[in-house]
Amino acid sequence: LGLAPILIEMIFTIVQEINSQGTTVLLVEQNAHKALEVAHRGYVLETGVVVEQGSGRDLLASEEVQKAYLGM
Repeated sequence: LGLAPILIEMIFTIVQEINSQGTTVLLVEQNAHKALEVAHRGYVLETGVVVEQGSGRDLLASEEVQKAYLGM
């Protein structure tokens, strides 16, 4: 069923706060859009192989990533 949306927001806020204090965070998340919104750097994997990489902002803007992973 997954986590409640309010709980997800709280978790992402905490992750961002931890990161802003200088701690590196490795985030593995099914919600690609949400993860890329907070990521400094992102890697897109397909069957264990990196197929796209870049800043979170660049990956969010990528037409290929939008079509394949973000349902846009």
